[in-house]
Amino acid sequence: MKKIAYVVGGLYSLTGMNSILTKKINWLAEHTDYELHMILTERVDLTWAFDMSPKVKWVNFDINFDELDIMPLHKKLIKYAIKQRRYKKVLSEYLMSIKPDITVSALRREINFINDIHDGSKKIGEIHFIRSFYRNFHKPYLPNFVNAYISKLWMNSLIKKIKKLERFVTLTEEDYNNWPELTNKMVIPNFVPDYKGNPANLTSNTAIAVGRYSWEKGFDLLIESWKLVAKKHPDWILNIYGVGNYQPFQDLANRKGLENIVFCHQSTREIYKKYQESSIFILSSRHEGFGLVLLEAMSVGLPPVAFACPCGPRDIVTDKLDGILAENGNVRELADGICFFIEHPDKRKEFGRRAILKAQQFPQDKIMQKWVDLFESL
Repeated sequence: MKKIAYVVGGLYSLTGMNSILTKKINWLAEHTDYELHMILTERVDLTWAFDMSPKVKWVNFDINFDELDIMPLHKKLIKYAIKQRRYKKVLSEYLMSIKPDITVSALRREINFINDIHDGSKKIGEIHFIRSFYRNFHKPYLPNFVNAYISKLWMNSLIKKIKKLERFVTLTEEDYNNWPELTNKMVIPNFVPDYKGNPANLTSNTAIAVGRYSWEKGFDLLIESWKLVAKKHPDWILNIYGVGNYQPFQDLANRKGLENIVFCHQSTREIYKKYQESSIFILSSRHEGFGLVLLEAMSVGLPPVAFACPCGPRDIVTDKLDGILAENGNVRELADGICFFIEHPDKRKEFGRRAILKAQQFPQDKIMQKWVDLFESL
């Protein structure tokens, strides 16, 4: 029996990364004879956002790296060094005690030392971000050349560590090509679980967007785009759901006079119900690691309108066939795509049917078999 250890980090947020990691581990626990171990580092006092199979053995070191996000830089550097030293110690001791055959890292802080843990396991890294925005150091009070220099050093250090892994897994072909230095890389996309409910009937005057309330998700661009949509279709509503502080985005919508048609909500465990109640899905991200929400919405039959951002939408959506891709950051093109689906209900339903077929090309069992094949090959 193979023993697989997954180094996950935290599970208390309703994010796509946490969702897909949970589903992967659960699938392996329920469909293979592997012994699954899950390693967490964040907030032992908080409830997990997703249910985990009772077959999975887990440990939480309760290091709480997340608290560093709100610290000033000088304090953060000291705290990080202390936490990282403790993390290396406890993770090394744990892996040495359970002796896994394979250790999978989500390429967070453990990538800095995981190759130095001689527990006998093969090390795999899977990245849920794209290279161009990963380890991108930027402090507004520093000159651009200083930020660029630190980013380059930081990335070069990462490359050296990734080269030592047995395998490095990207989510998209697009991002695979962003790592020309590597020979140990491969692509395994995310999957979407089989949707068992009724498809959306696409008759409501409602569009939906889902994601973290952060700069990269581009909700500010979406609100700007919706202002253009509202001029032609003031009876349509936009709902946004996500993790984080939604108030700045709601305030932005209100300042633009959209307070009665744009509504920002906290994340919900009933997101598939919200998909069912909608007629169009919008992805306004400046960049993505994959864009799992696209597949989720398409599996329910929502036609998507998305920025052709790096990386993910071009791997998922076929423009003018099962969705519409707009030039990245072009709010008018995004608005035009939304208006097309509003003004052509027959096309909306036609694209929705094709969206379901596209989502079915990313089935859980087939893609998880790729992971099993990888584990067996090692």
